Amino acid sequence: MSSQNKIFLSPPHMTGKEFSYIKQAFDTNWIAPLGENVDKFEHQIASFVGSKGAVALSSGTAAIHLALAVLGIKKDDKVFCSTLTFIASANPILYQQAIPVFIDSEPETWNMCPEMLLKAFKVAEKEGELPKAVIVVNLYGQSAKMDEILAICNHYGVPVIEDAAESLGSSYKGKASGTFGKLGVYSFNGNKIITTSSGGMLVSDDKELINKAQFLATQAKDKASHYQHSTLGFNYRMSNILAGVGRAQMEVLKERVFLKRSVFKKYFNELSTLPGLEFMPELEGTVSNRWLTTMIINRNKSLVSSREIIQKLVENNIEARPVWKPLHLQPLFKGRKVYLRDDRFSENVFENGVCLPSGINMDSSEQDRVINLIKKSMSVVMS
Repeated sequence: MSSQNKIFLSPPHMTGKEFSYIKQAFDTNWIAPLGENVDKFEHQIASFVGSKGAVALSSGTAAIHLALAVLGIKKDDKVFCSTLTFIASANPILYQQAIPVFIDSEPETWNMCPEMLLKAFKVAEKEGELPKAVIVVNLYGQSAKMDEILAICNHYGVPVIEDAAESLGSSYKGKASGTFGKLGVYSFNGNKIITTSSGGMLVSDDKELINKAQFLATQAKDKASHYQHSTLGFNYRMSNILAGVGRAQMEVLKERVFLKRSVFKKYFNELSTLPGLEFMPELEGTVSNRWLTTMIINRNKSLVSSREIIQKLVENNIEARPVWKPLHLQPLFKGRKVYLRDDRFSENVFENGVCLPSGINMDSSEQDRVINLIKKSMSVVMS
């Protein structure tokens, strides 16, 4: 292992202003999952993305779970879901005892393939059992083909949950990622473009759904002077302390998007001409926050595999990872139905994909370390 400083994949980056909002929470003694920081953080997010309502929660996973709950998803209901994503996109389907059906991705966005989605709907219609929701993921900051996906879902009258956990600050045809579905989800985990340490946000233009989500997130307490509960609820509200961190982070979100895109641009300029390397594309009309810079390595052209590149980086104290393992390949979801393209695109990306260090606090010399190591690894093989 190298003695050089470790370069992380996507470490948190504090602004320094977080302490003022945290101090405010302490000074007012509002350290519970309610308070001014929570209210103002929700307003910041809703205002930034152009949504009518937002609920600050303990995680992005909690936000997906509540989205399913407020849509009335129950035992044995079918829910279509992107397969090329982190497992948190689909775990809440199991929380509701519903049945996940996975949809392959396509090359132009690496996200849900509209053709496979339509195929899944036609089969479901023939079987007389349409899904009750579709969870669309915007992978690594890149929006899915929302026009095509929404057209299909609207035709069948099925609501969309937009998992924008990784894409806050991205846009699709001028509109904020996460605001196309009936409900949208953001994550503020420690590795995201902005962080609250842990946390998430549920957004929607449907105030009734937002109010219901807020009710369920606070243990579903009925209106009464005593603690009375008629509905199963959850302890999902965000801490007022963590929301203070989020308020400061939101103030620099636009700058963060610029810096993430700059990291990507340098990788692209330095590496895209190497044989067999193909970076995650940006669909025309969209702006990706480039949360993580990712690429596919075609071994037949590069003569080196993605896993070999990752291993070489790790050996030199540089964190790198494969692209998400498709959910239909996860042991937890073994045997679940999946609609795959002929090229099995999600499986191909997993086998040949690499996530590169993309932290905005990575200086130029550190990024050069990553770039030069990749170049060296490939030149040794090709010489």
